[in-house]
Amino acid sequence: MTKKAIALKYEQHAPTVTSKGYGELANAMIDEAKRNQRLIHEDAQLIQWLETLDIGDAIPEPLFVVIAELIAMSWYLDGKSPPGWEGINTKV
Repeated sequence: MTKKAIALKYEQHAPTVTSKGYGELANAMIDEAKRNQRLIHEDAQLIQWLETLDIGDAIPEPLFVVIAELIAMSWYLDGKSPPGWEGINTKV
């Protein structure tokens, strides 16, 4: 089975697809994400949805919740919180 990787970026609005790779390019993307301590999430169903998008496309509404959860987890692991959440106790 061919390895697949899709990178997302979130700034202010909906997250967008920033890069896509298959095979060796996917492996290189994953290695780069690891070097930069980025969240890597493996989900075969999610990648099927995401690979239908083009680079620069915004995430469609049906994926908002799952992508928001991944972004929240990434921020939490980086010790960050969304604007306006400063001072809220996030300890689990």
